Amino acid sequence: MPVLLEIYDRARKFMASCGNVNQWTNGYPSKDLLAEDIEKGEMYVLEDEDGIQASFVFYCGIDPCYNKIYDGKWLNDEPYGVIHRIATRGLKKHMANIILEYCFTKIDNIRMDTHVDNKPMQNFMIKHGFKHVGTIYLKNGQSRLAFHCNLNEN
Repeated sequence: MPVLLEIYDRARKFMASCGNVNQWTNGYPSKDLLAEDIEKGEMYVLEDEDGIQASFVFYCGIDPCYNKIYDGKWLNDEPYGVIHRIATRGLKKHMANIILEYCFTKIDNIRMDTHVDNKPMQNFMIKHGFKHVGTIYLKNGQSRLAFHCNLNEN
């Protein structure tokens, strides 16, 4: 848990340095949320000989926030994987690429979302074949840009 908290603290600082000060506020994701992700079996870490380098949430199933999309539509209604909260220690390059490669070994249809100010994540997703398909709203009412990639449709 201490390493996960360090990773997400670093991610918040990185986002702020890129002009994204509104996405992960007030210590989000909290220790309790990370523990819940672990308990549900949805938290993953990327580890090498130097320790944990990155973390992310991944699952195949329905994300309730994705049930309704505005100003667009999902590429398809097929079963999909969801990736949330990608964050790295910043010590090694291409960790997010490895995360994405792993997730695509599990399912070829993946949905993600990010804050409108998170330009690095938007660029990452577009670079890897994701299409901006509309806007979704989180449980707290905040909007997020919705992205979708299906390897069979690209």
